[in-house]
Amino acid sequence: MSVTSRWIDIPTGNDHFPGYLALPKGGKGPAVVIIQEIFGVNGHIRSVADQYALDGYVALAPDIFWRTQPRIELGYEGADRDKGIEILQKTDVDLAVADIGAAAQALRAMPEVAGNVAAIGYCFGGRLAYLAAAQGSIDVAVAYYGGGIQNLLDQAAKIKAPIQFHYAELDAGIPLEAVGQVKERFVGRDDVEFHLYPNAHHGFNCTDRSAYDQHAAALAHGRTLTFLGEHL
Repeated sequence: MSVTSRWIDIPTGNDHFPGYLALPKGGKGPAVVIIQEIFGVNGHIRSVADQYALDGYVALAPDIFWRTQPRIELGYEGADRDKGIEILQKTDVDLAVADIGAAAQALRAMPEVAGNVAAIGYCFGGRLAYLAAAQGSIDVAVAYYGGGIQNLLDQAAKIKAPIQFHYAELDAGIPLEAVGQVKERFVGRDDVEFHLYPNAHHGFNCTDRSAYDQHAAALAHGRTLTFLGEHL
């Protein structure tokens, strides 16, 4: 494997927090912030960072839950899922968005980063990618089944960066009506993309979930790389 990886400290104010960094072959490239679900920077999220490093990007997955339970790794069912929800409820979303900005800033300061910084988020991370775009701390955003974005459409006008949305047709937590509301808010933007995956469920990109859908995941990954290539 031509990826090198390590945990690093990301500065924020007078403190710092951990993030998983994966570097591409040759060590340099444009950068992506990989934003976790509610299950921490677990094996799956690290594998996503590794995949984007294989694609030529400097990938950093910040630990969004560091204030409550740093370096936690959870599974997707039962008590682990309940624990993820519990930590989410204790998480200050504004501080989490600031952490995305801190991760982007850390990437921009790295000699390994050549170019701009994108954010790619999954579920809760998709919402954070959307909000980070509204804050202007990233150059491109990609949101995979971002929960709750339809309730944050007052932030849409602030988003000047290109943004891409991936949704699952059968997502029990994000009804098609909600997808339509988000899509309607961005009508007329030629740098905004929406993709809906037929017969796919929430979490279709995650190989560790029962909802994993290889076809949808591969198609979404290709579309994401194309989008990054066009806008990053």
